[in-house]
Amino acid sequence: MCASGAVTRSTLRQQIADALRDEVLAGRLQPGREFTVKQIAEQYGVSATPVREALFDLSAHGLLESDQHRGFRVREFTVADYRSMVEARALVTEGVIRGLFSGPPPADAQTAGHRDCLVSVRRRAQEAARAAQGGDLDILIGYDLRFWRELGVLVSNAYITDFLHRLRVQAWVFAVPYLRHDVGAREWLWHGHPELVVALTLGDHDAVRAVMDDYNTHALNWADRLAAGNPAHPGHGPQAPSAGAPEPR
Repeated sequence: MCASGAVTRSTLRQQIADALRDEVLAGRLQPGREFTVKQIAEQYGVSATPVREALFDLSAHGLLESDQHRGFRVREFTVADYRSMVEARALVTEGVIRGLFSGPPPADAQTAGHRDCLVSVRRRAQEAARAAQGGDLDILIGYDLRFWRELGVLVSNAYITDFLHRLRVQAWVFAVPYLRHDVGAREWLWHGHPELVVALTLGDHDAVRAVMDDYNTHALNWADRLAAGNPAHPGHGPQAPSAGAPEPR
C-alpha cells in the first residue's frame, strides 16, 4: 500500500478514514485486499487507536469487512450488489423529487438557500461533466461525489443525504476496478450533471425526473453489460494503473 501523504494529529480518525477511502476509490486498495491495524498505523506513523476507529467507520459505511483473526479486507461488491445500490438510490430519489415538488411552497429563506446551493453546485456539475466526457475517472469521482453531496441541501434531511452519499461511494468502489480495465469506459461515465442543475433551477418537475431516470437507467444498462459479459473480477486481471481520486474539499 502506498500512503497518500502525511496525516496531522488533528482529527486523525477522519483523516485516516478519508485517506483510505481515497485509496480504495483510486484503485490502489483493490477489492479483497487484506491489511491490519498495525500495518496502517505504521504506514501513517500514528498510534493504533485512531486507525482502528477509522477502519471501523469504513466498515460501518460498507467499504471494509472486518475479521477478528485476519484484520480488515476491502469489500468485494458483485454486479447484483451494484444493481441493488442503483435500485435503492432510485427509490429514495423518487421520493425526494416528489417532496421537492409537492406540498406548500418553501419559505423565502429556504428558497434563497436552495438558489445559493444551485449556484454553488453549477461549477461542480460542469467539472464533473467535462471529466466524464474526457474519460478522466479520477477527476470525475471527486466532483461527482461533491456535486451530489452539495445537492443534499435541497433535501433538508441529513439522514437521506448521508444514506445516498454512502450508496454513491459504494457504487464507485464497485465500478472503479471495472472502469479502469475497460477501454470503452468513457461511454459509461454519466455526464448529465449540468442538465439536472438546469432542471432544478427552472423548477421543472418533468425535466428533473427525466434526468434522474436517465441517470439510473444508464447505471442499470452498464450492470446488464457486465452481467451479460460474465467478466472475471477485475482484481484478478492485470494491475490497473494507479492514480489518486480525492474528493474536492
